[in-house]
Amino acid sequence: MAKEIVIWYDKEGDYIEVLFERKKGYFRETENDAVMEKVDEEGNLIGFSILKVSALKEKPLSFLLKSQVA
Repeated sequence: MAKEIVIWYDKEGDYIEVLFERKKGYFRETENDAVMEKVDEEGNLIGFSILKVSALKEKPLSFLLKSQVA
């Protein structure tokens, strides 16, 4: 079964958001200051965002996302 992934890029805000599921959730910090992970109320990963995309110096960008709250 195909799964829809929504990618939203705001060029003016230099911000990208990737959503694996469209449901209520909130963003929390990761080890990378530019990356936030979006989780649902149970702590399941439903997306992520990257701030200041054009300013990233790390190529390729690599980060760990957690699927559930520990």
